[in-house]
Amino acid sequence: MASLTFNSQLGQDQFMQLLTTQLRNQDPLEPVNQQDFLGQLAQFSQLQGIENLNTNFAESLKFQQISQGGSLVGSRVEYTNAQGEPKSGVIDSARVLNGALKFQIGDDIIGLADLAGVLRSA
Repeated sequence: MASLTFNSQLGQDQFMQLLTTQLRNQDPLEPVNQQDFLGQLAQFSQLQGIENLNTNFAESLKFQQISQGGSLVGSRVEYTNAQGEPKSGVIDSARVLNGALKFQIGDDIIGLADLAGVLRSA
């Protein structure tokens, strides 16, 4: 039986499902080669490590965004609002929404790309 090929889009559950299906349906007269089986287990371990790394990276990125946004709370900034008008105001709060840093300035919620500058405090 041919060994499974690694696909970076394959998740842990799908990988284990394919592996158990392969073992369940193998020819008893020609079982999976032990070396191939160990290779597949190594691929599973590698996939699990990559998924853990991605989770840790996403959490680290979120923490970094919140820290950076928090340092701007109370700062007077220039920005472009949702209607495309240039405005200025004081950042009331910062939060991460759908993976993006957002600032509350009065009634406006803007993204980091909408900030034009941070003004010196009086």
